[in-house]
Amino acid sequence: QVQVVESGGGLVQAGGSLRLSCAASGSIRSIYTMGWYRQAPGKQRDLVAGITSGGTTNYADSVKGRFTISRDNAKNTVYLQMNSLKPEDTAVYYCNADLTTARWESPRPYWGQGTQVTVSS
Repeated sequence: QVQVVESGGGLVQAGGSLRLSCAASGSIRSIYTMGWYRQAPGKQRDLVAGITSGGTTNYADSVKGRFTISRDNAKNTVYLQMNSLKPEDTAVYYCNADLTTARWESPRPYWGQGTQVTVSS
């Protein structure tokens, strides 16, 4: 069984910073891409940032230059450093990990429960 658990959300004023963490644990064989998504009320869930096991990153245009994704492969953990936060960054942030639990299995996505980020103006 695999668990993906986020932490670090909260309430912050515009211009402030937050750091999200996400740890995957359980019967994990290999983790491939890890990423952060967000979903605001009434909107679809969108990719914020992703990072491969080799460290290649990609970002949504709306967060480039403000957010930084990183990971610690030894700890099966991914981080999202969010700076210069704006009210439009308010959303539930979800962690995603594409991973395998067995030798011949294709990678499957596992999701965390989400963490609320609220940016006040």
